[in-house]
Parts: sequence; structure tokens; C-alpha cells
Amino acid sequence: MVRTYLLLAWTWTRAAAAYRASFAIMLLLGSVSAVLDLAVILVLFANTTTLAGFSREEVLLLYGAAALAFSVTDVLAGNLERISQHIRAGTLDTFLIRPAGAWLQIATDRFTPTRLGRVAQACLVLGYALGALDLDPGRLWMIPVMVACGAVIFASLWTLAGAVQFLLTDAPEVTSAFTYGGQQLTQYPFSVYGRDLVRGVTYVLPLAFVNWQPGLYVLGRDDPFGTPGFLRFLGPVAALSLALLAAFAWRQGLRRYRSTGS
Repeated sequence: MVRTYLLLAWTWTRAAAAYRASFAIMLLLGSVSAVLDLAVILVLFANTTTLAGFSREEVLLLYGAAALAFSVTDVLAGNLERISQHIRAGTLDTFLIRPAGAWLQIATDRFTPTRLGRVAQACLVLGYALGALDLDPGRLWMIPVMVACGAVIFASLWTLAGAVQFLLTDAPEVTSAFTYGGQQLTQYPFSVYGRDLVRGVTYVLPLAFVNWQPGLYVLGRDDPFGTPGFLRFLGPVAALSLALLAAFAWRQGLRRYRSTGS
């Protein structure tokens, strides 16, 4: 599966790189859009010293971890948001008759490596925050776990949103609400949101495990909402549970799909 993914991604990468000027411009634009998200945080801290009790570097740590997880997923599986287009155009049928899995083919369809600019920006922000904060070295093992679990959670959300498209057919905004909406939510400490919202993204839709709960462990801070301490370590459980749910929903969506006959 990994080999097939890499082959398909490399094919689209070679095609995109053939137009060097366009490739460079798209890479630059991707980086600029990521910088704008960061600029909002920096503007906030130009007028205050803390945000809901968190310093600038602490917020940048949470932002960097979430941005890295999201941007990696956006590169690897972001094209799943285009599934409604394939359903309407009938091109999904061609994916289903090929030996490779439909999820794999859709994820790599028109693969865009120009999104790597966002990955680089997230790495820089996360690296800066880690260097600026005086963190306990014994807690830093959580950083790669946090990013990996966050990537799985975002990929699962993309898959769930894609599965919904089999029923709605023409509602791509549903995908954006799950994915880009989740990314916007995780850019800031969850202490800026209401208690009920935080409960929902902890116990129902596990966005809190992208960076909030594990981030509190890395920072050595208590949860201002008073959630149990063991939740800091449940990121892998939350990611696996959501991935299994997403895989089930995707299979059910494919089974319910009816060919356009084209």
C-alpha cells in the first residue's frame, strides 16, 4: 500500500514539476497562506502578554504541533475533499475498477507537493517554541506522538467527511467544516473556548488530542477545565478509535455508492 501510494504521488509530482515556474509560485503561495495564520497569533500578542493564561511561546507550541499534523495530512490525504467532484463527474467509477484501493487513489489524485511549504513553516514554529520554552526533557517524547496522533485524527476526519459525500453527493463544505474547521479550532489553547465546546471536542470528536491534552503534559500544566490527568496519554487511543470509525464509514459509503453509468 505504501509503495503504491509513493508511486502514484511521484507520478503527479513529476507532472507538476514539469512546469517549474507554476510549481515555484504555488509553493510560495502555500507558504504565504500559512504565514498569515501565524501572523494573527503574533498580532494578538503584540497587544497582550498572555492568551487565556498561556504565553506566546506556549501558544506557538500548541499552534506548531497542530499545524504540523494538519499540514502533513493535507499533503498526504487532502485530496479526499474532492470526492464529491468525482462522484458527480462519474470519475469515481474508474477508481473502483482498478486494483488499488479507492481511498489510496483519491488521496493521491492530482497530488500537490506544493503544500510542503506549510509543513516547513509548521516545523519552524514548533522548533522555535521548543527552543524558547524551558521544558522538562523527560516530557519531550510526547511531541512526535502528539504530531503523529494529530495527523491520524485529521486523516480520519477527512475520511469521515468523504464518506458523508456518498450520501450528500454535493456538499463539499461538510469536508471543510470537519477538516479546516478543526484545524482553525486547534490553533489556540482550548481555554479560550466554552466548557461545553471543549467537552464536545474531547469526548465526542477528539480534536483535544491533536495538541491540547498532550500539549498540557509537555508544558507541565493542569487542564483549566479539570479533566483527569490520564487523558493526556490517550491520544493514540483516540486516534485509533477515530481511524477505525472512519474506515468503517468509508467502506459503508463505497457499498452504498451507485455508479453513474458513464
